[in-house]
Amino acid sequence: MASRKNLVADRTALAHKARYALAHPQRVPGHLRRAGRDRWLAFRHRDHVSYYRAVMASDTRRDPDAAVGSATREGWLKLGELQFSYLRRHGLAPSARMLDIGCGNLRAGWRFIEHLDAGHYYGIDISPDVLIAAKRTVTERNLQAKLPHLTLTQDLTLDFLPDAHFDVVHAHSVFSHSPLDVIEECFAHVGRVLAPGGFFDFTFDRTVGAEHHVLREDFYYRTETLTALAARHGLRARFMDDWELLGHGQSKIRATAGTARTSGTAPPLPA
Repeated sequence: MASRKNLVADRTALAHKARYALAHPQRVPGHLRRAGRDRWLAFRHRDHVSYYRAVMASDTRRDPDAAVGSATREGWLKLGELQFSYLRRHGLAPSARMLDIGCGNLRAGWRFIEHLDAGHYYGIDISPDVLIAAKRTVTERNLQAKLPHLTLTQDLTLDFLPDAHFDVVHAHSVFSHSPLDVIEECFAHVGRVLAPGGFFDFTFDRTVGAEHHVLREDFYYRTETLTALAARHGLRARFMDDWELLGHGQSKIRATAGTARTSGTAPPLPA
């Protein structure tokens, strides 16, 4: 679970950067390279989707696992298992139809595909490069007979998907890289594709201090900002306390279709 200090920290503040550099000097060269790359990509790609697609292309060329946030194959497998096991405990049945937003190279997706009935997994991503890596994962895991759908998308309007179709919509480490207008676009449309009784789980980088972003890549939000935004689009959203116990760096919110507003509240911070 994140500490109080980490949840309050403004990672754009000079004092925070200085403390971090002193504590982790080995990471400074990599951060400077990333900052230089991101300034160049931000200059070339003004809208966020095009910008982040270019970021993913750059990262995937280096390592598809690292592009989705896993430094090692062991870490990739462990985090995929964490996501899968959590939804299994929350009743993900083989008969469920699942939409995986930002499916990446199927870190968790291959487990969902293996578990679900054939044709019941639908993964979308903005990056063609990472989707090519996802297809390799399907082949390596011998999951072709499960007929997973893997689709490139430019936005989160979900306009090419049918009404009331998906029992579970899942977005891991998507909103942690998204400005509010992208998140709101998803909220405005995800309710249409949710089946009756279905739910939408998403993770986010949580702060209880000032909301901020780092290099247009990592966005930090307060829980109440996202639950209120979801409510504006007819979604009931609640903070998932049991996810917090698993030690993952991001927090999770679950949204269901409905008109009543239920604001999520984060658990008490550790002393």
